Amino acid sequence: MSNTFIIGEISANHGNDVEIVKKTMKKLQELGADAVKIQTYTADTITIDCNKELFKVKGTSLWDGMNLYDLYKEASTPWEWHKELFEYAKEIGITLFSTPFDKTAVDLLEECGNPIYKVASFEIMDIPLIEYMASKGKPMIMSTGVATLEEIYEAVEACKKMGNNDITLLKCTSQYPAKLEDANLRTMVDMKDKFGVKVGLSDHTMGSAVPVAATTLGAEVIEKHFILDREIGGPDASFSMTPEEFKEMVDRVREVEKTLGVVDYSLTESKIKSRKFSRSLFVVKDIKKGEILTEKNVRSIRPGDGMSPKYYKEILGEKAKLDIEFGTPLQWELIEK
Repeated sequence: MSNTFIIGEISANHGNDVEIVKKTMKKLQELGADAVKIQTYTADTITIDCNKELFKVKGTSLWDGMNLYDLYKEASTPWEWHKELFEYAKEIGITLFSTPFDKTAVDLLEECGNPIYKVASFEIMDIPLIEYMASKGKPMIMSTGVATLEEIYEAVEACKKMGNNDITLLKCTSQYPAKLEDANLRTMVDMKDKFGVKVGLSDHTMGSAVPVAATTLGAEVIEKHFILDREIGGPDASFSMTPEEFKEMVDRVREVEKTLGVVDYSLTESKIKSRKFSRSLFVVKDIKKGEILTEKNVRSIRPGDGMSPKYYKEILGEKAKLDIEFGTPLQWELIEK
C-alpha cells in the first residue's frame, strides 16, 4: 500500500435500514476512505439466548447490564443485505469487506466476493476460525485488543500454516471510548519488529490525534468507527466519528504522509540552490601576497561560495599566493602550498 489504508467501520451504525448503510458507504467514499467494513454475524452465530448472569455485559460504560444475545441482535447487519451491499460497493468504487464471526459467515462472504478478512479482537484466540478465514487466500487484518503476546503469535502462525502470509496486525485498545493514555502506540511498532508483518491501528479514542500519531510511526492501516449522524443511535454511536470528524482525520493523515516521504540524502535542485546560503571560508581583511592566513583575516561565514569550513585549521598559517581582496571567497588556488 502506498498510502495508509483508511477504513470506515460501520459496525452497528446502520439503524436497521439498508439504505442508511448505503448512504454511509457513499459518504465514506466521498470523505476519502479507502474501504468500508461491516460485521457478519447473527445473535445465534456469536452467542446463545441465555439469561444467566454470565451472558450479561459487565465492566463497560456503554452496554453494562445488557444481555449479549439482545445486544448482538440489535447490532448485527442482516445477512440478506450483504449481496446488495457488496454490489453497491462495486458500483460506487469503494472496497467493502467484513469481519466474520463463524464459518457460516465466511461462507456467506465468499459468495459475496469479500476481498479482505478482518479478525476482531475478541476472536483472535479462535484459531480454527482464523485458519478457515486464512485458507481463502485473502489478506488478513487482525485486531489485538485483548490478546496476549502468545495469542498473537498463535494467530499469526495460524495464518502462515494455511499458506497465508498477507497479515496486518492492528494495535487496538478495547475500551469504548478508549483513553489517549491507553493507546500505547509503541506497541504497534514493536509488533512490526516481533512478527515481521504489516501493522496498523484500530482506534476507539475520540478525535484524530491517535490515528495521526500512528501514521507517523508507520501504520499501514487505520480503522475508525463511523456514523452518518449520532442521532441514528445504536450501540456504537457515541464513540463513532461523524462525517466532519472523519474528513478532518483523513486530511490530517494524508498531510502527515506527505511529510514522511522516503529516505533520501541526495542533493535535490532546491537543496543545491539553498547551499548558496551555507557557510564557507572568506577573506575578511585585505591580504597581501605572501601574508600569513590567520583567524583575523579568514573566517567561516555565509554565503557558501568559498571552500568548506572543514579546511579552516588546515589553511591557517599558510601564505597567500597573491593579493586577496576583502570579501573574496577563499579557494585553494589563492594559497601557496
